[in-house]
Amino acid sequence: MPELIVPTGLLYAGLLCLGLLVGSFLNVVIYRLPVMMETRWRRDCCELLELEQEKQDSPLNLATPNSHCPHCKAAIKPWQNIPVISYLILGGKCRNCAARISIRYPIVELVTGLMTMALGIFFEVSPALLGAVLLTWALISLTMIDVDHQLLPDDITLPLMWLGLLFNLQGTYVSLSDAVIGAMAGYLILWTIYQTFKLLTGKEGMGYGDFKLLAALGAWVGWQMLPEIILLSSLVGAISGIALMFLKRRGKEIPIPFGPYLAVAGWLALLLGNGSYGSVFAHFGIQLI
Repeated sequence: MPELIVPTGLLYAGLLCLGLLVGSFLNVVIYRLPVMMETRWRRDCCELLELEQEKQDSPLNLATPNSHCPHCKAAIKPWQNIPVISYLILGGKCRNCAARISIRYPIVELVTGLMTMALGIFFEVSPALLGAVLLTWALISLTMIDVDHQLLPDDITLPLMWLGLLFNLQGTYVSLSDAVIGAMAGYLILWTIYQTFKLLTGKEGMGYGDFKLLAALGAWVGWQMLPEIILLSSLVGAISGIALMFLKRRGKEIPIPFGPYLAVAGWLALLLGNGSYGSVFAHFGIQLI
């Protein structure tokens, strides 16, 4: 099959635009998916307890209802929903009621665009680039949902694991055997740490979503990269936790989501390891003993 050659500038511009557009959709996923899950849990509880279910005004999913201002409920027109640009044109306010729009929305769009564009530096136009793009978008969604709700939805982590195995059927990033072992080891490592910590302290140190996320990352980058992912995420998590305690005067008892640190470490492992088991730390000039 002939190789598809795309000019570098055109590739970067295309990835940036695609990332910006998808970033707008990820904002919808980040906000709505937890609400959809809570609605589903309430419905299941009502069915189990044989209680009358609450009536909803309109169904909520990723497609409906259309985007609208949370304050005045005015529909957001297409030209008002252009990633980043519309926010700047509107001055960060709703055109209808002038309520402030959170700056987080354009930030998610911009970060998604830049991270998607960055993939063009590490991957040629190939299935590896497609997989890296999908993984990046999923990790951004998981990171923000975990920050907001300390929740890593199975709706994303489990398909992400199977997708990693699918891409590695032909050894896109690692061999299939390394990917399968990575998925199993990723889950069992954190599950073992969780059970040991609970046995020693009587407390839960992390959630099951963290196990599934590391399993998914193992399916993408192989078992060889798991020690670095765990070490890097633990270091960044510890530094961030200490910083938050001092800057925001948070107590030690307030839980800090671990998913974002796993996501960052896993993304770096995919890019810098890139299937050759290269060290992430080596790219930053850090020598591990």
